[in-house]
Amino acid sequence: MDVRVLLNDAVPDGPFPGDPVDGAGLERLYAYPDTSARAWVRANMVATVDGGAAGNDGRTASINTDADNRVFTLLRDLADVILVGAGTARVEGYRRAARRSGALAERAHAEGRGAHPALAVVSASGSVPPILAEEVPDRGAVYLVTCQAAGQEALQRARDVLGAERVLIAGHDEVDLHRAVRVLHERGLRRVLCEGGPRLLADVAAAGVLDELCHTVVPLMAGGQAQRITAGTPADLHLFPRLVLEADGTLLHRWIRDPA
Repeated sequence: MDVRVLLNDAVPDGPFPGDPVDGAGLERLYAYPDTSARAWVRANMVATVDGGAAGNDGRTASINTDADNRVFTLLRDLADVILVGAGTARVEGYRRAARRSGALAERAHAEGRGAHPALAVVSASGSVPPILAEEVPDRGAVYLVTCQAAGQEALQRARDVLGAERVLIAGHDEVDLHRAVRVLHERGLRRVLCEGGPRLLADVAAAGVLDELCHTVVPLMAGGQAQRITAGTPADLHLFPRLVLEADGTLLHRWIRDPA
């Protein structure tokens, strides 16, 4: 699979439009900025040419391409924590995150970061998907991001399953995403990768905590009734293109929030 640059305002010294990109080049093009002062929240979503965020089976896996999967894996390898809604975790069959790939695992260890990215499940009801409830050898930790309104019974069940230190209360009546991102940063989880679903991404954008959107457009028209990559909460977030790559018809974008 050949990846080539169409636009690059992310790394000033290249690669340039028309240039091919190898694995090391992709790492440079998707590198996180400095996160010592605050977390950087990056989202990664995939859609068809006609705007569907899933195939006609209701799952994103049915529209993924090799290029999308390659960047999906890289973005996970670069992140400290993967943020996902509980509903999406159930529908997509989320598992605890695997060990980072090769040199990225060694680099993360040298930087004092974990060998695995963590997974943070957002659930206002305090529900932990059963498939994520049990510890799995050589897999990342799972956190629950919830609120006081979940109730003491649900919160205690989650603490019994995950451990008290992995149940993060962010807000009273609903999950406060500003607070959630701050708490993750305080735990050393500074490079945040939001994988949705559409309702969580809309909430993250509307809350003003989204710094970057990585958006894959696959060369497929799906028709049907698939929703968009965001759904629910209105958001007026202006983004600017910094990177466009192409591989076998798949377009890979990085959009950054207006720094002003």
